[in-house]
Amino acid sequence: MAYWHRTAPHTFTPTEHVGGAWDLATQHIAPALGVLAHEVETDRDRRRHDGLVVSRLSYDIFGTVPIEPIDVSVEVLRPGRTIELVQATASHGGRTVVVLRAWLAEPYDTTPLAGTDLPSIPSADEMEPWDMAGLWRGGFIASLEVRRKELGPGRSMVWVRTPHALVADEPVSRLAAVAGLVDVTNGIAVRADPGEVAFPNLDLTAHFLHAPAEGWLGLDTTQSYGPGGIGVTSSKMHDEDGPLGTIAQTLTVRP
Repeated sequence: MAYWHRTAPHTFTPTEHVGGAWDLATQHIAPALGVLAHEVETDRDRRRHDGLVVSRLSYDIFGTVPIEPIDVSVEVLRPGRTIELVQATASHGGRTVVVLRAWLAEPYDTTPLAGTDLPSIPSADEMEPWDMAGLWRGGFIASLEVRRKELGPGRSMVWVRTPHALVADEPVSRLAAVAGLVDVTNGIAVRADPGEVAFPNLDLTAHFLHAPAEGWLGLDTTQSYGPGGIGVTSSKMHDEDGPLGTIAQTLTVRP
């Protein structure tokens, strides 16, 4: 009951829960994003023990990947005592499929300064269950529990969670588990029928105010299309304690 098994030191083999959603023969990229974040944190913990925290995850998606194993490599691009920029690369058959650049920073106690004007959203108990698999195909979407409040074309609020571990038989942080869910945001507030219009995302950048809490992940999402084939999906992330950060995705819109 996991999305991935580690089958070699830097190789991950997917389960049936990784499939879809545009093409059943390829992976939904969301679980791979979680694996990359997990490997960044695993590499950090192997190298140092001073508690640097992830503040940003920025992914570039190079293409689709079949439901087959991926290899992950990690390198430190900008080492530092209090700040690091770390890159993780997922490849399949020697071809790069996703690159993550993550900023890690030394934590400080800023409790007296903490605050945001990001609005809260209704709780999961205040939203109705939504059968996301009725709109999207594949094992990944089928693995999710979703509550949704639709506000109009391209505008929705949802809470999402999964009973499945990101990687079988090894500890995974809540941040990495959340990273394995955030790509779902492009499919929860669609402006067009995905059976008639394709709008896959080319990237995803998530900024975090703090480490996510356990429980539901909330996404307050707006999807926008420009007149020339480019779109943006933007979300405000929440955990059950309140606003958590933001997400942005570049879309290629193809009628």
